[in-house]
Amino acid sequence: MTVAIDRATGKRRGDHAPRPGLGRRLKQAFQRHWYAYAMIAPVAVVLGVLVLYPLAYGFYLTFTDATSLNTARTIGANEIEATYKFIGLDNYADILWGETAYDRFWSHFIWTIVWTAACVALHYSIGLGLALLLNQKLRGRTLYRLILILPWAVPTFVTVFGWRFMLADTGIINGALETLHLPTPAWLEDTFWQRFAAIMVNTWCGVPFMMVSLLGGLQSIDSSLYEAAEMDGANAWQRFRYVTLPGLRSVSSTVVLLGIIWTFNQFAVIFLLFGNTAPDAQILVTWAYYLGFGQQPRDFAQSAAYGILLLAILIVFTSFYRRWLNRNEQQLAI
Repeated sequence: MTVAIDRATGKRRGDHAPRPGLGRRLKQAFQRHWYAYAMIAPVAVVLGVLVLYPLAYGFYLTFTDATSLNTARTIGANEIEATYKFIGLDNYADILWGETAYDRFWSHFIWTIVWTAACVALHYSIGLGLALLLNQKLRGRTLYRLILILPWAVPTFVTVFGWRFMLADTGIINGALETLHLPTPAWLEDTFWQRFAAIMVNTWCGVPFMMVSLLGGLQSIDSSLYEAAEMDGANAWQRFRYVTLPGLRSVSSTVVLLGIIWTFNQFAVIFLLFGNTAPDAQILVTWAYYLGFGQQPRDFAQSAAYGILLLAILIVFTSFYRRWLNRNEQQLAI
């Protein structure tokens, strides 16, 4: 075997140069992409200040017994130093399998799962139905789209307060039920009807987003696919099943994932509708707020632990959801 050697360098031809060190690679990357780094630097700083630092500090608090009684605070001219202690994983242990774990965590976790599943299912089914209607050639279609998107355009607090007035004992909904000689539920007092009302209000707020997103997906489906299916004798249900749903797969997977994340962390609807007056209707995020800011003494450590658990649940779910979607896409490609 003959090996060619470069006389100038004494190296064998075909040999790869040694990989530069990490510092040199970073320096080269900065020299090559300095403009891009300069453009994203302000965003990175803002994210670091508003997201990363609070997240890191909250994660640290989960390993302490910090409350409003032992944190640093100022009373008049007196500055009181923090006296909370490091307690390790005791907060997580107490939340997940302590004596009151079911009442404080698992009951709210189960309700949060039911709340999320029901709301997203209603968002998607009603939004898809409205999108299918608006995708037809109807007279005044633009006006209908404008009317149906109004609940999304109105600020959430205005919408929820409006529903709160309507759901009151003397509100328009119970007034209409009384006129029809039907029972009038205690929408804002009874646990079952509180949960029903929360799902109803959140459905009202969330359907327009699904409708607009799915309408855009419907308009991107090639009309020739429907014509070919109709020529092959496919009825309306078969065209919907074998043309519409596959054509919406990419849009549906994205909006459902976003809907699950947003609904799982939906704070405004529950809090504005009930405040702290409906403990059994609180989802995890509003319960965490109650622990940290709605009671005395305020339990900052437990509230932060709830926040970290929420983040962990969403990260695990999102990873499994994306893997499931990728596996289905690969199976369809085969």
